[in-house]
Amino acid sequence: MLAATATIAVAVGGNSGSAAGAPNGLPSRAAGNAGKFQDPSAENLSGPRSATTATRVQIPAIGVDSGLEQLALDPASGTLTPPVAWLSAGWYAGGTVPGDIGPAVIAGHVDSVTKPAVFARLGELVAGSSIVVTLSDGTAKEFVVERVTRAPKDAFPTQTVYGPTPTPQLRLITCDGIFNRVTGHYLDNLIVFASLAPR
Repeated sequence: MLAATATIAVAVGGNSGSAAGAPNGLPSRAAGNAGKFQDPSAENLSGPRSATTATRVQIPAIGVDSGLEQLALDPASGTLTPPVAWLSAGWYAGGTVPGDIGPAVIAGHVDSVTKPAVFARLGELVAGSSIVVTLSDGTAKEFVVERVTRAPKDAFPTQTVYGPTPTPQLRLITCDGIFNRVTGHYLDNLIVFASLAPR
């Protein structure tokens, strides 16, 4: 299953967990599934929030063309709720709008109990791969992959993923690594870092 459903130390796939707060206001660790991302309370370099939302993500290199669910934080755990549908990705609506200054976050499951999910092939992306996010105003923002990394959920790079950036950035997150059949979660997360393509 997707073990990184949506925790910042994401485990798209079915993992639940919590993260202790760090002195800088960010969670010191993240755990959960690809649907549980923790909201970093880092400095926000973006301007006023826009009413625009992210509605679709397309990744031609791996055959992804998905509508985007709007993901929010679980009030009890402080983690990001995962996408409801296995074949749909989700955008963290409480964060950055793709194309605005800062890191926009999109999460998706890697698999389900029966078959691959929307981000099953995320690990195949390489530097230079294109990601297109369509917004509710009809505009499309193209991002270019810079790197793909893997991180243990108990050592999730929260600041690197969610911390402020001076330019528009995109992060894609799913589960990765070994699946723990006892907990029902993957041990790692796969994270794609991308930047807005130059015009």
